[in-house]
Amino acid sequence: MLACVLACFLAPPETALTTDEIMARVARNQDAAGEARARYVYKQDVLARLMKGGGKLSREEKREYTVAPTPKGVTKTLANFQGRYERDGKLHAYDKPGFKYKGADIDGDLIDFLANDLVNDKHSKDGLETDLFPLKAAKFGKYNFTLLESKTYRGRAAHRIRFEPKDKKDFDWKGEAWIDAEEYQPVVIVSQFSRGLPAAVKILLGTNIKQLGFTIEYTRVAPGVWLPVSYGTEFYVRAVFFYARTIALALKSSDFRETDVSSAISYHTPPTP
Repeated sequence: MLACVLACFLAPPETALTTDEIMARVARNQDAAGEARARYVYKQDVLARLMKGGGKLSREEKREYTVAPTPKGVTKTLANFQGRYERDGKLHAYDKPGFKYKGADIDGDLIDFLANDLVNDKHSKDGLETDLFPLKAAKFGKYNFTLLESKTYRGRAAHRIRFEPKDKKDFDWKGEAWIDAEEYQPVVIVSQFSRGLPAAVKILLGTNIKQLGFTIEYTRVAPGVWLPVSYGTEFYVRAVFFYARTIALALKSSDFRETDVSSAISYHTPPTP
């Protein structure tokens, strides 16, 4: 009898929904959770790093934010900043975002884009660049979704779904997502560029990008409320013949706190995934 009970409890979740219906629910729930997310604030650490050949550090920035979600997006307050760049074989510190030590500073422009634009999208529900992940209902028509399996994942019933652009010629994203089977929220999303750059672009412009992809993980802070806990990428870029960097971006969120209507803050520790 006990074996039967355990088998039923641990059995993979069953679903009568199609894969498109599952993803449509994800999109709706992302929008519906806006007001619930707005009750939480949290700390977010962002590390952006550019490396030259041989693993030599070229530029690095560490940013600490206080993040306050809103029903339509997020607001971020920079709490701490540390930056450094390499010049003449030495590392030099700076203390403000957007710093440039020379007129044409490609490293400065690139790292500011990584550490700011990719994690501070004001039109996104969690501040992360929404075009990297196909969670918008408006984008469903561009993708094929395939249900790979349904099983217990990180202690909860979940569906593993593969996504890829319908048009194989599109330069878009493909990958996999774990979707919570009860609340239809993303748990983990792994994406990568669906195809490489055309040979003509590499030859004529001297530009290439390798291993471009992103991974994002969410944590459940309350019923129906999921917030990004980690986000990262590492890839190689060569541009206009002379510029080459290995690029790494890592984001960690922690210290989730629920606020009440009087703006008092109470600490809330999310359950272990």
